[in-house]
Amino acid sequence: MLPKYHLLFGFLFSLILFIFFPFIGLSGFLIIFASSVLIDFDAYLNYIFIKKDFNLINAIKYFSKKRKEALLLPREKRTQRKGNIRILHGIEILLILFILGFFISKIFLFIFIGFAFHLFLDLIEQIYYGFRIAKVSLVYDFIKLKA
Repeated sequence: MLPKYHLLFGFLFSLILFIFFPFIGLSGFLIIFASSVLIDFDAYLNYIFIKKDFNLINAIKYFSKKRKEALLLPREKRTQRKGNIRILHGIEILLILFILGFFISKIFLFIFIGFAFHLFLDLIEQIYYGFRIAKVSLVYDFIKLKA
């Protein structure tokens, strides 16, 4: 999903949570919102690794171009495309955040909520456009990309 949509939906989701659960406070609202967007930092890290370029604008353009190219493919070919490992996109990270939130600090629970919402949006987009269902598990993606 494009960053502008993650920004919009992440803000709306965080705002709805804040309205219905005001006890999360302004800090909870901000952490959930920020984490629902900043999870894509791993894409930027991939871009740096692949292109040896630290320019964030170039990274956004690069991934926007790759997405447009993917959407031009026939639907049945989209599932065959291999992407990159995204270290923050997977059930394993969610599990770690949940455990940290339960035992260490509720801040990790807010990050967990933001990450989970982001992954939910990504999953909806993957299903809608017929992309390979990715970003469910780091281990699964690693195995699929190596196959």
